[in-house]
Amino acid sequence: MGKIVVAEFVSADGIIENPAWTVPFWSDDIAAYKSAEMDDTDALLLGRVTYEGFAAAWPNHPEEGAYKDKMNSMPKHVATAQPELEWNASRIEGDLAETIGKLKAEQNLLVFGSGRLVDFLRANGLVDEYRLVVYPVLLGQGQRLFNAVDAEATMELAESKTLDNGVILATYRVTSPTVTRPSFG
Repeated sequence: MGKIVVAEFVSADGIIENPAWTVPFWSDDIAAYKSAEMDDTDALLLGRVTYEGFAAAWPNHPEEGAYKDKMNSMPKHVATAQPELEWNASRIEGDLAETIGKLKAEQNLLVFGSGRLVDFLRANGLVDEYRLVVYPVLLGQGQRLFNAVDAEATMELAESKTLDNGVILATYRVTSPTVTRPSFG
């Protein structure tokens, strides 16, 4: 049985949108944390907007090495109505929650960005873990990680580390989700 891990760069006030504000804080510790996520992952699970941004950036990304190689080669499952996908990606067909549940039973899935998809996954009780890189910045506005979705969950802190630059690496495991089963979109 696999799991779904939601991995996000998040500001101290909960914003995940357009994380260009994270660049000044990048460090070897963050790189190692992100590499460990990829090592535990069989496939990416992405929303359309995040997929399009990644598909435009990663094939020609200047970074070299195992992370880029895995990012480009691993399968990507995309929640989209777009029929044609490239970059080793396939569209999720059928009932979204049911299909993702079947994918989760077979592989470890990692979600980056994809705010609307994360809301849907949380509301359907499909998230097993949150791996958050929390930055010491307040942005005030933008898409938040935890929106007003009719879903609740209890989590336990599995791991945390505070870096010298004020960034917090935190892993939370979902211990009891509340399922509300809304539609996606």
